[in-house]
Amino acid sequence: MFFGGGFPGMQQHDSGPVDNEEFYKLLGVDRKASTAEIKKAYRKAAIKHHPDKGGDEATFKAISEAYDCLSDPEKRETYDKYGKEGLEQGGGGGRSPDDIFNMFFGGGGRGGGRSRGPRKGEDVVHPLKMSLENLYNGKTVKLSVNRQRVKYPEGMTMETAVSSCNTCNGRGVVIKMHQIGPGMIQQVQQKCSACGATGKVYKKGVKVVKEQKILEVYVEKGMKNGQKITFSGEADEAPGQLPGDVIFVIQEKEHNTFKRKGADLLMEKEISLRQALTGFEFPLRHLDDKTLVIRSKPGEIIIPNSIKGVTDGGMPVHKRPFEKGRLFILFKVKFPKSLTKPQMQVIKSALPDTDLDDIDMSIKDSVKPEDIEEVNMIDLEGSDFGKVASSAGHGSAYESDDEDGNANGQRVQCQQS
Repeated sequence: MFFGGGFPGMQQHDSGPVDNEEFYKLLGVDRKASTAEIKKAYRKAAIKHHPDKGGDEATFKAISEAYDCLSDPEKRETYDKYGKEGLEQGGGGGRSPDDIFNMFFGGGGRGGGRSRGPRKGEDVVHPLKMSLENLYNGKTVKLSVNRQRVKYPEGMTMETAVSSCNTCNGRGVVIKMHQIGPGMIQQVQQKCSACGATGKVYKKGVKVVKEQKILEVYVEKGMKNGQKITFSGEADEAPGQLPGDVIFVIQEKEHNTFKRKGADLLMEKEISLRQALTGFEFPLRHLDDKTLVIRSKPGEIIIPNSIKGVTDGGMPVHKRPFEKGRLFILFKVKFPKSLTKPQMQVIKSALPDTDLDDIDMSIKDSVKPEDIEEVNMIDLEGSDFGKVASSAGHGSAYESDDEDGNANGQRVQCQQS
């Protein structure tokens, strides 16, 4: 009775060989398969046969039962010796197919799976306008937010303080019937106003209060437009829900001097023609109120629309405040509108003739006088390039009035007899 072999606490049967192959066949694995191989096989089979994916519910339950057994070393040993009957008599228990599926795929079994605790409430997002100076230097601001908080009676927690809403039976929605005509009824689904569409209501003694909270927001050096600063759990509380987050989104204000891209800054600087030719220096008040004195190199000529730069003259790099971007300077050269003859003589004497001057004059000397026409330049806009300059109605001799080239758009047809 006690020493006849078998499994302790289990009845003995002499009905034939034990069936201990079914679970392995369901998962498509060998009896010597490792735990990792069994796990991989279950994932593949569960996705294929899940009812929400169009699979057979009975098959899904069977493969879930197989995995529940073969993934547990003790249950697997019992199954290998005594089959399913051994599991049943040994009180194997087991989890639901959805519970096993949710372990792999993060919830979402049939009907959404079982709850894993309170849901999180909605986040509250606020814009936070910041000047470029603040983003350069960093800034701490104190902001007031209004929020809803729940006060529980002694001994009551968030989980025990709520019950299912009787109005909507915990669904969060109610069905309303509207008569839209004689004998015509429309059924409309609406959010439940009794529970705020949560499906839950507070028990007696629970109070909801409005309060004001001061949040200290630290804007770090180098932060940029669109970055978020999050205060977890500081938004409204609701029945059976964890409070959402308060999120501040940085909105970078435009700056009068600088344009920003990443950690680099760009500015325009207008200089005179004399400065462009002979050199210059100018003071620049930076975003930290320090003054940079920027100089051109000796003998350097600044060409209009050229870009120069200052290393480490840009924004601090976020999270690496001792590293900085570059300062780009786009130079605009302001030319004088006119010069007097003495001024032109001084310039000519200061600036030697170039090869271009020689080429231009050699072309003029090689042309017959009668083939030379002197013209004066006028002011034009670059945006007018390619636009027709002639008066309306005076088309080119090479333009046709229509696709067939017939004047006045008239078509000439051959007379048929």
